[in-house]
Amino acid sequence: MGDEHRLGPDQHLLDLEPLAEDKGELSLAGRVSRRSFLSGLGAAGLVVSASPLAIAATPEVQATAEEAGSGTVTLLVNGKKYDMGALEARVTLLDALRERLFLTGTKKGCDHGQCGACTVHVDGRRVNSCLTLAVMVAGKQVTTIEGLGQPGNLHPMQAAFVEHDGYQCGYCTSGQIMSAVALLKEPIGPTDEDVQHAMAGNICRCGAYPNIVAAVQQVRGHAMNNV
Repeated sequence: MGDEHRLGPDQHLLDLEPLAEDKGELSLAGRVSRRSFLSGLGAAGLVVSASPLAIAATPEVQATAEEAGSGTVTLLVNGKKYDMGALEARVTLLDALRERLFLTGTKKGCDHGQCGACTVHVDGRRVNSCLTLAVMVAGKQVTTIEGLGQPGNLHPMQAAFVEHDGYQCGYCTSGQIMSAVALLKEPIGPTDEDVQHAMAGNICRCGAYPNIVAAVQQVRGHAMNNV
C-alpha cells in the first residue's frame, strides 16, 4: 500500500470517503458519506436523549406540567397547602418534600424505586416518592412520616416499632413504617410470610426484618380485635 493511503495522526477513515453534496445520499463507492453518517448520528442522538416521560406523558400530566411552569401547582401535604411556586415539571415528589418543604423524614436511598426508604402515602396508598413527579400529585392528599404521628402522640405502628426494636441505623425506618401503615388496609394474608411478601419493597440493610414483622403483626392483631 502506498503512502497516499496511510492515515495521518489527525485523520479518520471517514475522511477518505467522497463527500456527497446533496441530501446526504450514498457516496460513489456505495458507502455512506460523512454528511449522511453525521446526520444520522444527530437524528439518533435526538431520539436517544428524548425523555421517556415526554414521549409517554398523558395529556393530563402534560397539562399539569404546564401549570407547574406557571407556578400554579399546590401540594397538599400532611393536611396543609403549599404553593410550590415555579416548580419544574421534572421535580420528583421526594425532592419537593425534602428540598422545598424541608420534610426530611422521607429519605433518599437508591433514588431508583428499589429500596423503599422514600415511601409516602398519596390518597392513602403507598408510593415511592422518588419515582413520582410532584406535579402528578397536585390536589391529592400526601402524607409523610411527619404527618403520621408526633413524639408525644405516636401512631400505633410507630409505637410498635419502638417496642419491638424494629430499627437499627434508622435510615429505612420511615419508609418501613409508611409501608406498614398502608398495608393495614391492603388485602393480605394473616401470616408472617404474608407480611414479609407485602413489605418486600422495603429494604433494611441492618437486617431487622423479624422485629419489623413482629411490630406489624402486633398492630394488625390489635386492629382485628377492635373490629
